[in-house]
Amino acid sequence: MPMPSPSSLRKPITVSIVSHGQLALIRPLLEQLDRHSHGVVDRVVLTVNIPEPDVLEGMHWRFPVTRIANDSPQGFGANHNQAFAQACDTPWFLVLNPDIRLDADVLAPLLAQAAPRTGLLTPRILEPGKTEPEQHRAIITPLEILTRRRPGYARPAVPAWVPGLFMLFRSQVYAQIKGFDEKRFFMYGEDFDICARTRLAGWELQVGEDLLARHDAQRASHGSRKHLYWHVTSLVKIWGSRTFWRYRQMARR
Repeated sequence: MPMPSPSSLRKPITVSIVSHGQLALIRPLLEQLDRHSHGVVDRVVLTVNIPEPDVLEGMHWRFPVTRIANDSPQGFGANHNQAFAQACDTPWFLVLNPDIRLDADVLAPLLAQAAPRTGLLTPRILEPGKTEPEQHRAIITPLEILTRRRPGYARPAVPAWVPGLFMLFRSQVYAQIKGFDEKRFFMYGEDFDICARTRLAGWELQVGEDLLARHDAQRASHGSRKHLYWHVTSLVKIWGSRTFWRYRQMARR
């Protein structure tokens, strides 16, 4: 019997996590990845965006953790693009929030469900205090924002985009669309944009409807004018982009 090649022994997923002073928050996530998904995680790329005490020193997992320490803080997309460029040589690239929590393995089942034209995968996301996962999201427009919480609002059966909490990209696709648009978006809005560009490039978004991850939400924007400013300016940038209008036209066909 021929011996398997070294490449066939590699695990399929590189995970990218960014810490904004959140290493203590990331520790249980790494433990859960190790417990539930070590069979498919090749490595974790941990970007330390601002200096902080190293509460992970001396800890070990069944996958290597590659650290990137930024000289100065970078935005959401820039950090994940940097992680992809420096350390991803696997078929799949997972963008993961520090406050995601896993009660079981969702990564191997997601990979098993992936269709040939799927460029981006995600499980259902359960927010704190909720009994049902977040509903699928429509294309963001001013009218959609104003009506999404009103009675009778019709959620799409298939999402037009998925939030940047948990985005499992086919690495081929991430490279093809050149990752997040870090020049246009610093924080917020880049998740809608990259979903739109994935679809416009001919790839599908796919949700593991039977798979669940919890979001232990750390919502800094609720009390921060800076984060509110980023939210609002990102929406303006989305609506002023050619990507938005092309995607909206495609969705109407």
